Parts: sequence; C-alpha cells; structure tokens
Amino acid sequence: MLDAKIKSQLQSYLQNLKTPVELVASVDDSAKSGELSQLVQEIATMSPLVTATESRDNNERKPSMLVRSAATGSEIRFAGLPMGHEFTSLVLALLHSGGHPMKLDEAMIEQIKGLSGEYHFETYVSLSCQNCPDVVQALNMMAAINPRITNVMIDGALFQEEVDSRKIMAVPSVYLNGELFAQGRIALAEILNKMDSKAAERQAEAISEKDPFDVLVVGGGPAGASAAIYAARKGIRTGIVADRFGGQVMDTMAIENFISVKATEGPKLVSGLEEHVRDYDVDIMSSQRASKIIGAESVGGLIEVELESGAKLKSRSLILATGARWREMNVPGEQEYRGRGVAYCPHCDGPLFKGKKVAVIGGGNSGIEAAIDLAGIVEHVTVLEFADTLRADAVLQDKARSMGNIDIIKEAQTTEVIGNGEQVTGLRYTDRKTGESKELELAGIFVQIGLVPNTEFLKGAVELSPRGEIITGAQGDTSLPGVFAAGDATTVPYKQIIIAMGSGATAALGAFDYLIRTPIMGENQDAA
Repeated sequence: MLDAKIKSQLQSYLQNLKTPVELVASVDDSAKSGELSQLVQEIATMSPLVTATESRDNNERKPSMLVRSAATGSEIRFAGLPMGHEFTSLVLALLHSGGHPMKLDEAMIEQIKGLSGEYHFETYVSLSCQNCPDVVQALNMMAAINPRITNVMIDGALFQEEVDSRKIMAVPSVYLNGELFAQGRIALAEILNKMDSKAAERQAEAISEKDPFDVLVVGGGPAGASAAIYAARKGIRTGIVADRFGGQVMDTMAIENFISVKATEGPKLVSGLEEHVRDYDVDIMSSQRASKIIGAESVGGLIEVELESGAKLKSRSLILATGARWREMNVPGEQEYRGRGVAYCPHCDGPLFKGKKVAVIGGGNSGIEAAIDLAGIVEHVTVLEFADTLRADAVLQDKARSMGNIDIIKEAQTTEVIGNGEQVTGLRYTDRKTGESKELELAGIFVQIGLVPNTEFLKGAVELSPRGEIITGAQGDTSLPGVFAAGDATTVPYKQIIIAMGSGATAALGAFDYLIRTPIMGENQDAA
C-alpha cells in the first residue's frame, strides 16, 4: 500500500507517540475496503503503541478508519482512503491522538477545551483539494483536544450518494450536528469564532492592546512573508496581519517555475514560508482583514490600521501586500449558485462533477489547464472565451484540442447562470458574432478569467491605478508617506510568486530606509 520511502518516514514520525492509539477499520467486501485494511495493518506494524482492529458495524460508513486515543477517548475518523493531500491529515491525527504536542498557542488550546456541548463535524473533501487538509486538520486538532468534539473526513468522490443527497458541489463542505456549518477554506480561529460568539471580541481587544510596530505587514502571501522576514532581520518590531497565510498560493497546484525548486505545490510552499517567518520574532495575527488605513499625519505620527473585527493597530511604517482574488463574471445567478455549481478551483471541486457536463469560462492558460484537468474526470467540458482567439500557450491549446471531450467556443459572452433554485443546471451566453443568445445544459461552471487586486478598502487612502492596483515607486513606496506595497496588489508587472517575493523584500528595505531617516516620535506622540 505504502512505498518504502513513505513507510520509513511514517515509522520515524510514529516514534513521537507518547500514549497508545487505537485504529478501527470499518470495512466490507469492496476493493477500497481491502486497501484501507491493508493501510491500517501497515500502520499498526510501525509502532508498539498502535493497535488495529476491524469492524463490520452497519452504522458506520465503509470503508472508514477510526483513530482513537486510548488516553483521552478522542475520536477522529476518515471515511474513504486518506491518501493524496489528506495523508498528512492522517499522520497528524495519529500523532495528536498519541499525545504529540500541537503547534497551537496555549490560549487557543484552552479555548477549545472550554467548549461545552457535543460537536459532531462531517467534512466533505476531494483528495485532490489542496485547501481541504487545512480544514480537516483544524477540526481534527479540536477533536484531539476536546473529546466532546468529533470529526470525520469524507471523500466525496467515494461517497457520491451522500454528496448528491446533500447537494454538495464545493469542497471542503463542513456539517456540524447535521447542519451546514461552513463551505470553503476556513481557519481554526474562524471556526472557533463561529462556535464561541465572544471569541472574536476577545481577539479584537487583545489586538488593540498591542504596542505600535516599526513595520506592520498587511497580507500573508509570498510578498507579505518576504517583507516580514526582511524587516525582522533588521531587528525591528515586525507584525503581520492577514486573512489567511499563503494567500492565492494556497489555491495553486503545480509550481514549476520557482527558481531552484524544480517542482512543488502551493500548500507545501506556503508551509515553508510560514515556518521561515516563524523563525523570526514576527507577531502573526491571522483570520483578520484590514478595513481602513489612516496616515501618520492624522493620528499623531503613527499609521493606523483598522480591522473588520473592530481592532486597531498602529505602526511607524506599513507594507500593503494584500494580493488578489479570482475575478468573477458578475452575471445574474453567479452569487446565488456560488458553491452550488459555480466554482473557481478545478482541482478542489472537479471530482464532485464526475461524469457530468461542465463549462470553463476563460481561454487563457488557467482556463485551458482547467479544461484539460477536468476532461479526465467529467463527461464533457465546454470552454467559453470572450475574445476571437485563445490566450493560452500553443502547447496547451494543442493538448485540449486533442482530447475528445473538450469543445472550445470563442467570441462567447456569458450572460447568466441558470439553476433550479438548488444547483446549477446551465448557462446562457451571447454569440458575439451573430448576437444570438444560446444556452448550455450543464452541472458546473468553473470561472478562470484572471485576478482582481484586494484593494477596495484603500480607495481614497493611497493612489490606485484604473485597474485598482496600488501605484508604487522603485522602493515600493506609495503616495502615502511611510506606506509601502508589494506583490499582486500593486502595479508591478507579471504576477508571479518569485516577483512578489522580490517586491516584498524591496518594500521591506524601503520601509527600513524610511524609518532610519524619520525621527522617532517623542513621548507626547507615543502617548497619542
């Protein structure tokens, strides 16, 4: 089941177990059950603290694996074979159930322990989804900490009847005690905020009490991480405030143009970025979004950043690295059916449309790559491109045209997403050559039409381009003194990871140069 290299690595990890872990495989006579049984038995041979049994309880999904702590009674379950991106979730579940310390601050652990009531989570995933493991792992940690919490990862492709009955068309989809709790990527702090109504208020109060920073970075993607590292290495007080660490890179699968690394995946790169940042004395404030910035001249010499949570932060200098997000079609029905057939990540949600007809909006590299990936899963893919030519590389176009289940329609303007009130059933588009309105019957629409900068909250504060990008100078400086910017949110050409990292370093060095040339505030200003 597992190759020799993975076995060796897993055996090494399991040496960190401190208390016994019980594995219970719920199986039947299916081939997947056979694979799961083999996996469970292999794991059990790797540590004397792991025991394995089988169950044919009709009340459990089959195949599934229960990971139970003999010390605390905590239960974490995997319905399906936890391979692909979810193999890491399995490894961490074993370690945490066996008493290995978690990388969580003590306050968060105590908050999880203090949750009263019974919480039974069901998390539907696809094994090709790079965002799903973070959600699964967050809920699994909660289950390992508090025995009143359980979580089961469910492979949507394997339990298709459940997916269909619950009309799940996007992953991860999280159910709590039988009711939909969350859909899409959600961080542990956000989960706790939804479960504990006072949590967000306490966090906002704690953030507002923080002393002023020398450099505050808004955004946790490649540009923000690079900026924080370069600033912290100067020995100055540095902080990062971000909605999520990693930004758009978390939604990127294959990365093959990051110099010195022949091939990697977005989540793996983000993990390395975060680990690198945490090597320095950087205050990371996650699950927080900026809503307003106020220049130093207006607030006593310090730049102020207001957050959506109500918290306020102050800093001598500021680096904006807010990145970008998927551009939307902005047509009727798109928002209504978002997560119910309208999707933006083919790797994450593609498996949920197995054997169905889908459309891809956009004929650039992202769109044609998405069509090629989906063609191996779905019945048929129709690509709709607004222009009269495709923008994708010729090699991608050739590959797409060689596949028997991809059609490409050019000069097509999508005008409406059609649904039955519960899920997408088709789309309407206009043939730009004839003006004729046409319809396609399909189950899913994957939007791949580029990115839009996350800068709406900056209007009126710093100078923006007509596209909404932050206009920057050679040192990453903006129109507001002491405020710098980097990455995909700026006018820097070519939105690439390596370029974002470089611009983050430039902005940090620019901010440091600004600081050493700007007098430190006096006591009266500090008090302000």
